Amino acid sequence: MSGRGAKNRGGPPTKKAKTVLDDEDDFPNDTFDEQMMEEAMLELEDEINLDLDNPTEDKYDKDISSKLSGKRNWRRPEPLLFNPKEKKLIFQQIDIDYYVGFHCEGMPGASDGPVPIMRMYGVNDEGNSICCHIHGFHPYFYVTAPSDFTRNHLPNFRTSLNAAVISDMKSNSRNINNAVLNVELVQKSTIYGFQDNKMIPFIKITLALPQLIAPSKRLLERGEVNCPGINSTSYRVFEANIDFEIRFMADTNVVGCNWIELPKNTYRLRDKSSKLSRCQIEVDIAWDKFISHEPEGNWARVAPFRILSFDIECAGRKGIFPEAIVDPVIQIANMVIIQGEKEPFIRNILALDTCDEIVGSDVICFQKESQLLEAWAQFMREADPDIITGYNINNFDFPYLLDRAKHLNARHFNLLGRVINSKSTIKKTMLQSKQMGKRENKSINIEGRVQFDLFLILIRDYKLRSYTLNAVSYHFLQEQKEDVHHSVITDLQKGTSSTRRRLAVYCLKDALLPLQLLQKLMCVINYMEMARVTGVPFSYLQTRGQQIKVVSQLIRQAMVKDLLIPTYQSQQSDDFFEGATVIEPKRGYYDKPIATLDFSSLYPSIMMAHNLCYTTLLQPGSIDKFNLNGDEYIRTPSGNLFVKSSKRKGLLPEILNSLLTARKKAKTDIKKETDPFKRQVLDGRQLALKISANSVYGFTGAQVGKLPCLEISQSVTSFGRLMIEQTRNEVEKTYTKENGYEFDAVVIYGDTDSVMVKFGVSTVAEAMKLGEEAAKKVSESFIKPIKLEFEKVYFPYLLINKKRYAGLYFTNPDKYDKMDCKGIETVRRDNCTLVAKLMNECLEKLLIDRDPDGAVAYAKTKIADLLCNRVDISNLVITKELTKTDKDYTAKQAHVELANKMRKRDAGSAPKLGDRVPYVIIAASKGTPAYMKAEDPIYVLENNIPIDTEYYLTNMISKPLLRIFEPILG
Repeated sequence: MSGRGAKNRGGPPTKKAKTVLDDEDDFPNDTFDEQMMEEAMLELEDEINLDLDNPTEDKYDKDISSKLSGKRNWRRPEPLLFNPKEKKLIFQQIDIDYYVGFHCEGMPGASDGPVPIMRMYGVNDEGNSICCHIHGFHPYFYVTAPSDFTRNHLPNFRTSLNAAVISDMKSNSRNINNAVLNVELVQKSTIYGFQDNKMIPFIKITLALPQLIAPSKRLLERGEVNCPGINSTSYRVFEANIDFEIRFMADTNVVGCNWIELPKNTYRLRDKSSKLSRCQIEVDIAWDKFISHEPEGNWARVAPFRILSFDIECAGRKGIFPEAIVDPVIQIANMVIIQGEKEPFIRNILALDTCDEIVGSDVICFQKESQLLEAWAQFMREADPDIITGYNINNFDFPYLLDRAKHLNARHFNLLGRVINSKSTIKKTMLQSKQMGKRENKSINIEGRVQFDLFLILIRDYKLRSYTLNAVSYHFLQEQKEDVHHSVITDLQKGTSSTRRRLAVYCLKDALLPLQLLQKLMCVINYMEMARVTGVPFSYLQTRGQQIKVVSQLIRQAMVKDLLIPTYQSQQSDDFFEGATVIEPKRGYYDKPIATLDFSSLYPSIMMAHNLCYTTLLQPGSIDKFNLNGDEYIRTPSGNLFVKSSKRKGLLPEILNSLLTARKKAKTDIKKETDPFKRQVLDGRQLALKISANSVYGFTGAQVGKLPCLEISQSVTSFGRLMIEQTRNEVEKTYTKENGYEFDAVVIYGDTDSVMVKFGVSTVAEAMKLGEEAAKKVSESFIKPIKLEFEKVYFPYLLINKKRYAGLYFTNPDKYDKMDCKGIETVRRDNCTLVAKLMNECLEKLLIDRDPDGAVAYAKTKIADLLCNRVDISNLVITKELTKTDKDYTAKQAHVELANKMRKRDAGSAPKLGDRVPYVIIAASKGTPAYMKAEDPIYVLENNIPIDTEYYLTNMISKPLLRIFEPILG
């Protein structure tokens, strides 16, 4: 960094030093904190010394520029000239980060030493890109004040803590003198445990940099800050592990992807010489001067963001997965679309060597690979996408391009982001969550552009048998990739301009399919609405777990009530609480309609109805301490105590109420809205609200989490069990012959939030009428907002076991909606498709056609086909996820052993942690364990290896078939 004030060229990369990104990543342990602190401080030194005086963004090869000339429709529209003193600036922000720079003259904040500067990237209604530097916001946290602490102790406390933090630094070459900017005594209360609105003194500590929080926290917790006049003590720390971006957003009422307004005469417009970014409009403003708009009404609109989807092709060697230090990049296809439009307005392919023209796409050819790479980077800078997508770009395309460019010394290639001279680099991380499991991941810093890898989104949000681009495209779009096998790519490249055209068409299709999938699945809109609802940056939704979203909402609500969140040290626990009730299933085949009664948002409703929250929890001794009467608190079925809402309304119930109320409004607005795009936005919003409400319970129950509370989670499930039992009792007591009904009702199954009832009637219409009546009657016995709803009827219904059933699903009496299967082989991903197809066809014959004999005959035919080797190998492929390394599995697993075998053959193409491993079981000598018989299907085909058909019949087909035929045939 070479200057100060407005001309300071201090826009280095974002500081996000996380190496494990999972549901617990926001509250790392002390050792991790300290490691990250050391790394961050070393990076800080590099940043501050970064020479940005000589921007390189326009120093390109003349040959490249001539190749790209005439393609200037790539660029955004030129911004209109305006005077910041006379005109406000409005834009939708797409991402928020911060960097470490120096004080900007005329702006608030520390005046000496390095300071954090927030940075928003966004787009205005005209499609211009904007970078907004926000000054004066500093990180802070709280500690409980010692009992004898007064305002007179504050100067000494600040001096002592400042000295301790500075002496603790391993490197302070920038001579940071004021690590602790300010300390003040404030009256707050803890969120954890009922406090009867009593406020106590806390010390608010404001620091110069976010990187200084971890050592400050450690020193205070360990009692290593000696303050004159105060007995040496360890301090209890609050809110020391809130991400700096989340802290800033909560304090300024900013949510992900909302609209920001800079009033006239409050901001500065940077000229070209002082710009740090490639954005068209770059401004500076104080942190308390801008306006953050709630994403409602007209402010719920979406700016014309640019989305780039790209794909690369490499010329690999036969049988070896491409390696960046050896195998060239031969083509890069690009599709750019403006959010809200249907077709890409940029379609091009950069090709190595000659390539015939392709109608509707620009074909740009290069003789040197280094020129191709440099041209693609220049294209990125000129097209200036806000969101970059593709398929597995995080773990293949981007790392490969960066490694290849480094190998070829393509010097300007890694300038992919919006910050001038900030180089994109690769950092290995580990993603871990309940939805995605554990998987290796590579993160690339590309400031100002959100990486939105569709592969990671699909793994997180959808349960599929296969996650290849071909498989997911067929599943969602009924489209497939062009018919080019990877083994012929190198031959096509070495052929003629015509064969290279065939390869280019293939590459372009691979860039187009992710865009079509994004549009079909509404990924961008749904994620944008989730960012708005939960208040986190858009980029967090792909790289972080569920808990950060709850933390963001919790801290916003807590601030309003002067409540503080304790910094919880995440740890394993042996505590156990009983899960949800499952009423033992009365297994069998039912040829009478079965009505299903479902609780609406069961766990959120329980928390709201019974006021279950951190703030209402009565800890041992609290009843006497606060002199509570028996009618002021409840004892939950699990034995825990909480005050009633009449005494104190809980924070979590308030959050849930606002989420569910907003969802109800969004669903009502959908019915009124006529604009298709606005309907999609509203639908994305109601879905985000539903997911957010349901995640609050999980947040309290995560033992290795940010703020677990066993008392809340076990109380919720205990109430749930009680209500399921109560529902069964009410239904079976009310709907009896004795009470004038034709039959005695029987609850044949109940699971978590629903019960299945056989009323005994013979028609779907009668079952629906009784189901609606029963839901209404039973709901009257529950505390609002707990509500039982009638949802569907199954007829006929095959109940195999807990969480395993199938039936025809009716929501209206005239025709069934679908055949619904749960927990059986038609829907399970770890079975081969032969089993799924066989089971599905047999169930259709049993449930739809009511033809048991036909089902048996069909099963016999398929078994004969299997034993006679008439089944295609693709129908025999089993897939299982590689969730752990082989040493972490207690017993040998087929897919793990195969992954090891494939790694020895070709490490580059072998399955990695988090991948689903496809395999078939091959014939082997008698007694060979199954894990030794697993083999790669491609390898089997190439080497003509026989399949163990007996294994498939004995281990995969016979038991599932018996389970569905036995209740019917006996």
